[in-house]
Formats: sequence, C-alpha cells, structure tokens
Amino acid sequence: MTNAISLQSVTLIFASENGAPTLALNDVSIEVPEGQFLAIVGPSGCGKTTILNMLAGVLRPTVGSVQRDGNEVTQPSRDIGYMLARSALSPWRTARRNVELPLEVRGVGKEERRREAQELLELVKLGDFSSKYPSQLSQGMRQRVAIARTLAIKPKVWLLDEPFSALDAQTRISVQNEFLQLWENTASTVILVTHDIAEAVLLADRVIVMTARPGKIKSDQIINIPRPRRVDVLLDDEKFKEHESKIWRELRDEII
Repeated sequence: MTNAISLQSVTLIFASENGAPTLALNDVSIEVPEGQFLAIVGPSGCGKTTILNMLAGVLRPTVGSVQRDGNEVTQPSRDIGYMLARSALSPWRTARRNVELPLEVRGVGKEERRREAQELLELVKLGDFSSKYPSQLSQGMRQRVAIARTLAIKPKVWLLDEPFSALDAQTRISVQNEFLQLWENTASTVILVTHDIAEAVLLADRVIVMTARPGKIKSDQIINIPRPRRVDVLLDDEKFKEHESKIWRELRDEII
C-alpha cells in the first residue's frame, strides 16, 4: 500500500509581531497509507489544524517535508476536500447552487453541474431542499450540504477540522453515520482533527495523540474495530470503550 500523505521531520515556527517566535510543531513524522482514515487528537494549540493547513498547501513547514503521493506539497490542490466545523456555505446561494460551486470552478456546463449537484443532495438525503437557502436549513442540514459540496470535488483526500462539533448530539450521530457510509464507498484518504476522543475512535482506522505545544506525536494507535461501522451501535461496544479509555490516558497528562 502506497503512502498518500507523508510528513517527514516537520517543524513549524510562527513569527510574531513582537519578534518572539512560536514553536508550533516539533519534529513531526506521519505516514498515511492511501485510503486510510486517520484521526488526530490533542490539546488546543498543539498544531492539529496546522497539519491540515500544510497538507492543504496553505502553509509550508519551517523544517522538514510535507508530501502527497511522493510529491512535495507547495500549493493548494483541487482534489482535496477541506471541511470545517461550520459549513461555510455562501448565504446567497441555494443548497444546490452551493454544491454546484466546485463544479462551476472546474468549468462544468450548467445543466451537467445542476444534475450532478442534485444527485449529490439526494445522496445526503436533502433532495427536497435543493432550492432552500442556508438560512432556511438547520445546522445539520447545512453540514450535509457541505459534505455534498465536498463530494462534488471528488476528493482523493478529505481534510476534516472538527466537522461535526457544531451539531447537537443526536444530529452529530446521524451525520457521522451518513459520512461513514459515503466514505466507505470511496477510496479516499481522510485526516480528521477532533477534540472528541469518542468520535476519533468511532470513525477512524488509526488515532494519533499529540502533546501540548509544541506539538509532537505522543502515541499512534490502530483501531481494530471492523467495518462497516454504525456510530450508534458502537457506543456500547467493549472494543470501543477500551480504545477510548486508552487514548484518554495518553491525552490526560497533556490537558490537565
């Protein structure tokens, strides 16, 4: 299995206005095989989102190498889907027009992008809401539209920065299940950043725990829970509870 993503001895130092630099990441190395679902957990400020931004090509490491498919990441790529905690939908566009946006950027014709966007909304169970504006949708619906918009990119790599954190507990489980079902039908690589240990274990094949800033890798654990998975079913699973407890023990000293 080839590595879709590789961070090799990455260190990142941020300059500041008063001249005192901030060491954000310190000698971080991660290899992510193609098609793997990796979750990264750690205390606030440890550099989790910074890793996503480097993979997205919007930040460069001070030292070390960030690669995709063996090539140095030097700029943003159109085959990366980047999802945030908030849906970041354009308020003046309907749900369907929001999903059409990446197709529009690629120059897809009007009728084709309309058809494809509608199909993607059907896939996330929002076919009847295609003409609604974001203000007319619940937060869970808006996040589903964001998933459909990301699917329109046909991403080889998904970068997820707390994408379900703004949802209430019941909606979060529903959207997580839907995302898992969609992802399990693709060969995409996923990097999920989350503060939620349970979410990391429920969704990922592997969980990396980071130290407090400057962020370093503290542990790297395989989650041996078979797929396909259903989040609501796994909440009572003994393997899930064992993994969650083990990761909490690793993380506890970094946040207390």
